[in-house]
Amino acid sequence: MASLSPKTLIAGLLFLLAAAAPFLLAPYELNLLGRFLALSLTAMGLVILWGEGGVLSLGQGVFFGLGGYAIAMHLKLASLSGGDTMPDFMVWTGLKALPGWWAPFANPVVAIAAIVLAPALVAAVFAWLMFRRRIGGVYFALITQALALAFSILLISQQAYTGGFNGLTDFKTLFGLRLSKPAMTHSLYWVTLALVAGALVGSRLLMASRFGKLLRATRDGANRVRFLGYDPAPYKIIAFTLAAVLAGLSGALFTLHAGVISPALVGVAPSIEMVIWVALGGRTSLAGAIAGALLVNFAKDKISTVLPTFWLYVLGALFIIAVTAAPKGLAGLVPELRAGSIRRLWPKTKGRA
Repeated sequence: MASLSPKTLIAGLLFLLAAAAPFLLAPYELNLLGRFLALSLTAMGLVILWGEGGVLSLGQGVFFGLGGYAIAMHLKLASLSGGDTMPDFMVWTGLKALPGWWAPFANPVVAIAAIVLAPALVAAVFAWLMFRRRIGGVYFALITQALALAFSILLISQQAYTGGFNGLTDFKTLFGLRLSKPAMTHSLYWVTLALVAGALVGSRLLMASRFGKLLRATRDGANRVRFLGYDPAPYKIIAFTLAAVLAGLSGALFTLHAGVISPALVGVAPSIEMVIWVALGGRTSLAGAIAGALLVNFAKDKISTVLPTFWLYVLGALFIIAVTAAPKGLAGLVPELRAGSIRRLWPKTKGRA
């Protein structure tokens, strides 16, 4: 029987520890962990797109929002009671009937499908329009940032249909089960953990495949890839679409844990924060992306609670330090620390007197 590698053993132990979290943490801390694990899906998508594909997107909040609003629309409709036919905010804004495009989301199957299909479709069309014209680099980053800004403004301006600046909240049940029950909270956490683990394993396998090798080749030399007879555009389109799907799942799970989705969570600033998670964790490391998302968001929760106006300065400082002192992020420091410990144990090399 083949022995397991140290990395596999450590990963297994961390997964078991994370699975036992509902029995080890207080409800508030468990809720935070569930939220931040959900956010790590977006970070893993950015590793595929930015770290492996060399395409920086500053608009992942769009796809995060599409997934979040898709499940929130279902939750709002499922919470209707007492003969109500529309969510409360629609009544307050003067609508006379439920909009036709809202009605299908009363079906949970439609909502779940939309969580995946809506981000995938928008991302595939957008990426096809961009990459077939060979738009990349800073131009692509700025266009995606503008897309995030436009999306948040659209959500705010259409208050009668989206809840406006306040977004959608006050969810009570999911698939007929009350979200406030501890058993439901624990189940939701385990589902989130399972999806994160599945995304991690699946992304590793994908990046080790022929697709992953060609994606990295387009990052390192697109012209050489074209010279060898491959078109880089389809690989970038697929990577962008996969990152969008992961962001959509992330948004849906985050909405379930946090109980709210609003334009403040999908605009330019959140999209930039998503990139910072990956930069700090290591943009070529899937595990580093998870660690970056968890560490940054837990730090944000603790620091902003004590010093609300100080957090942005801390975040900016962390990003500057990561870019200048640790360009490979936390994941890049691990081999260096390991090599340093070896040098301390055996300081003299074979050829030295």
